[in-house]
Amino acid sequence: MDSYAVVNLMDLDNVLAGRAEGVEARFARPRMGSRDIGVSHFRYAPGTRSWTGHRHKEQEEAYVVVSGSGRVLLDDVALDLRQWDVVRVAPDVVRAFEAGPDGMDVVAVGGPLPSERDGEFVEAVWPE
Repeated sequence: MDSYAVVNLMDLDNVLAGRAEGVEARFARPRMGSRDIGVSHFRYAPGTRSWTGHRHKEQEEAYVVVSGSGRVLLDDVALDLRQWDVVRVAPDVVRAFEAGPDGMDVVAVGGPLPSERDGEFVEAVWPE
C-alpha cells in the first residue's frame, strides 16, 4: 500500500447510474487503497427519498452534509439535516436519506472494512 493517495470524489464512477433514479454514489476506498477508512459521496436530487436503507453488523459510519439539506431516517426517527451537520450512526441502526428542495450531497466515512461484507439492505419506513 502506498503511503498516501489523492482521489477526487467527482472523478469516480457513479455506481448507481441507471439503477437508482435521483441518487448518485461514488466509493473512494478502492481507489484510495485504504485498509482502515472508507469515504463515499452520495448526491440526492431535490425531493429524492430513499426507500431502501441499510445497517451493518460491525461498521460504524458518519455522514457529513456538504451541501443542501434534507432528512435522515435512523430506525424509525426522521431528523432534519442542514449543511455541515454530521451524523454518527451505530452499526445496527437502519439509515436512509431524503433530500430537501435543493437536493443534498452527503460524504460518508466508515472504518475498517470487515472481513465479510456486513451491510444489509432493508426497507426504509418513513414516519408520516
